[in-house]
Amino acid sequence: MSTNIKKMILGGCCVIALGLGGVTVADAGNNYSHEYGFGSNASAADIAKVDTDVMPDGRGAPPGQGTYAEGKKVYANTCAACHGADMAKPVKGTGAAPLRGGRGTLTSGKPKKTVESYWPYASTLFDYTKRAMPFNAPGSMKDNDIYAVVAYILAEGKIISKDTVMNAKALAKVKMPNRNGFISDPRPDVFNYD
Repeated sequence: MSTNIKKMILGGCCVIALGLGGVTVADAGNNYSHEYGFGSNASAADIAKVDTDVMPDGRGAPPGQGTYAEGKKVYANTCAACHGADMAKPVKGTGAAPLRGGRGTLTSGKPKKTVESYWPYASTLFDYTKRAMPFNAPGSMKDNDIYAVVAYILAEGKIISKDTVMNAKALAKVKMPNRNGFISDPRPDVFNYD
């Protein structure tokens, strides 16, 4: 029997490299695009697009701003194809989540987790949108467009007014409906935002 098990494919997609002396980068086969014919290594520019940590108090949010009216256009052009025109009923087959509705359902037999009903901070919406949306081109949206679509989504959920200009300071001031639906981490080394 060999002293190294070079590669074992589990479920057709995960590659694990095991060796008696430990796992090495070479054993792990870090060049998946070469071996499997798809994907590529992330460049510094790719990483920079999504290298943000937008905190609930506004720290880490980039400069920029957006309005409800601007966000309505961005949403129609970038988001509605998956999340649906009304944000409550995603387009079938897209796998998109509803963004609106569901208040009061979390303790019911049929909870509906949405931005409006579940997320405790508006910064999560900004951060996730910046990193992961749109699905077909994550990280491609400009910061002003992200602020605008966040303003639109929050205003449609009646969390902020339609005249709110969304920026880092306004993002930190948003009081989400489920803000108190989570238990704060009591560890002394963890920053609590309330």
